[in-house]
Formats: sequence, C-alpha cells, structure tokens
Amino acid sequence: MKRLLLITSLVFAAALSLHAQKFALVDMDYIFKNIPAYERANEQLNQISKKWQAEVEAIQIEAQTLYKNYQNEVVFLSQEQKKAKQDAIVAKEKEAADLKKKYFGPEGELFKKRTALMSPIQEEVYNAVKDIAELRGYQLILDRASDTGIIFGSPKVDISNEVLSKLGYSN
Repeated sequence: MKRLLLITSLVFAAALSLHAQKFALVDMDYIFKNIPAYERANEQLNQISKKWQAEVEAIQIEAQTLYKNYQNEVVFLSQEQKKAKQDAIVAKEKEAADLKKKYFGPEGELFKKRTALMSPIQEEVYNAVKDIAELRGYQLILDRASDTGIIFGSPKVDISNEVLSKLGYSN
C-alpha cells in the first residue's frame, strides 16, 4: 500500500512538473544602456528639453522683470497705465505657461519627440524578447529593472544578454 501511494505521488509530481511554467528575467535598463541608438535618442531629448526649458525660463524672467518694474513705478502711474502694465504682466505669464504646456504638457512636443525617437527602439527590443520567449517556451518574462517586487533573480534566468545578442549588440 505504501509503495502504491509513493508511486502515485511520484507520478502526480511528475505530471505537475510537466505543466510548470517557464519564466525569465530581463533588465530593460541594462539592455537600453547597451543600445547606442537609445543613448543617442536620450541625449537628443535632454538637449531639446534644456533648450525649451531655457525658452520658458526666459519668458518667466521677462514677466518677473515687468512685475518688479511695475512695483517700483506703481505710485507714479495713472489707473490706465496701471491696468496696461498689469495686463502686460498677465499676458507674459500666460505666454510662459502656454509655452511650457506646448513643450512639456501631456501631449506636448517633448512627449511627441520621445515617442518618435524611443518607440521604434522599444518595439525592436520587445520583439526580440518575444521571439526568445517563443523559442524557449517562456510563459512569463519579468523586467527586473521596473518591478520592485523582485528581491532576487538568479542570473541563470536573466536573458538580458541574449536579447542584446539577438539585436546585434555585443554585451
């Protein structure tokens, strides 16, 4: 009886192991840092962002200067002049806010530029990961760079270098 129970347990354990899911880890930060085109795109985005930020700050400084000048002159101005200066200050502040939204808003120029530069690279990496998953039979691939829930991942299941090789980059 014990022997039958032992054999049944072994057969059941073997059946479960056949249906066990295979998984792997990738480190997307590591992969992207080893793709020169991604690094160039990031640098280009940083330069554009700095240029646009400087434009916005220049207009904000103009608005601050108008306001300081207004404060210094307010006692000498007529009501009409006060109103005109206040309107000019508000218009300059609105111009800065509008420009900031145009460049850095949710649908702004920086978002569009980032999408145009990064999406093709990200798509290429995704396809490489997908091809490796299909080839090796992985049902799940986790990104260790973005998932803070992973405390430890064995290097044996990390396929980051394989992804880079598939993309044609040496690691």
